[in-house]
Amino acid sequence: MSGRDLFCQPRRLGRGALLTLVFAGVLAAGAATGSLPGDTGQGRDAAEGEARQAAAPTARHAEVAEAAAEALADGKSPAEAAERAVSRSGDRWGAVYSEGEYEEFEQALDGRYTGVGLWTRQEGDGRIEVIRVSGGSPAAQAGLRAGDRLVSVDGRKVDGLPVTEVVSLLRGDATEAGAGTAVTLGVQRGTRAWRETLRRASLSTESVTVRQLADGVTVIRLGAFTKGVGKTVLTAVREAPAGAGIVLDLRGNSGGLVTEAVTTASAFLDGGLVATYDVDGDQRALHADTGGDTDRPLVTLVDGGTMSAAELLTGALQDRGRAVVVGSRTFGKGSVQMPSRLPDGSVAELTVGHYRTPSGRAVDGRGIAPDLDTDGSDTATLRQARTVLSGLGGKAAESAR
Repeated sequence: MSGRDLFCQPRRLGRGALLTLVFAGVLAAGAATGSLPGDTGQGRDAAEGEARQAAAPTARHAEVAEAAAEALADGKSPAEAAERAVSRSGDRWGAVYSEGEYEEFEQALDGRYTGVGLWTRQEGDGRIEVIRVSGGSPAAQAGLRAGDRLVSVDGRKVDGLPVTEVVSLLRGDATEAGAGTAVTLGVQRGTRAWRETLRRASLSTESVTVRQLADGVTVIRLGAFTKGVGKTVLTAVREAPAGAGIVLDLRGNSGGLVTEAVTTASAFLDGGLVATYDVDGDQRALHADTGGDTDRPLVTLVDGGTMSAAELLTGALQDRGRAVVVGSRTFGKGSVQMPSRLPDGSVAELTVGHYRTPSGRAVDGRGIAPDLDTDGSDTATLRQARTVLSGLGGKAAESAR
């Protein structure tokens, strides 16, 4: 898995790159698995097979399905015809997945993926830096560590490439790469540079990490909103030292299941609006559950890799006065996609609407500006967050009720 790069206007990616984003397509990812909540904010489980088939087709879905059906009747590939139709539509987040690719997409939402275990981000000068290495992964076994620079993947230089494309290179094309296939990385650590050949493996995402600092501050880092993340955050908040502040680190969080983002919001809010969204003009709303911790100080860390469901959560906590947001402007992915099955079993996922924060702010193409800008190192950013927490004292910014 990976962090994301800083792009104000994300370009439409090819099918393979879109797949490797894993979570990028979602108010989206929730929608893509049939788990978009209704007006009550209570979503269905992403694993419900029937729900995945239940999304009502829109006019745009119908056009794509018609192109696929015509191709099938002519003995051509429905998926290729659908992909051409999506491309012509100008839908930058629209995509067509083969049946196998869509299955991999759903597995990723369950917290599973194929890769080498590197989490990366793009620095201001375009370099790709490793920010985390998953324990027990091929990358960890090879001795790679946070702070290493990723120079190339299979001979291709990665400086200046969007992190989405770097992830695509690391994971390989879904039809040709999988567990056991090799990928050669060019790595630099200080003045030392070398090549390392790794074999991809089936891995589980480390979506939540919780650590407690010496002063009692609890740091909760969310890599993505996979299944179960919300409950893990709820538990971490309840177990945090009484009155101590919390740093919610959403840097590099590319999104995921919107239902998990809403559950996470419920850990810090006592009910109320989290976001609104529309599906072909039909306005709907997402609400937090009651009973969240509204008193302890909270700082949320964001960057250009914070996107989709992570932006939805950030916007809710910021608009509701519940958290001070520290970092840099977020990615700007606030559109809603829904899927439909094509005659050959492939899936067309098309944009049907956009979501807004509780105050009505649009996110798509704009992102969310932090309350306090910082482009420093990880250590410097965390130090600034702790300074903000100390200024908040034992109280949150507002009651957020």
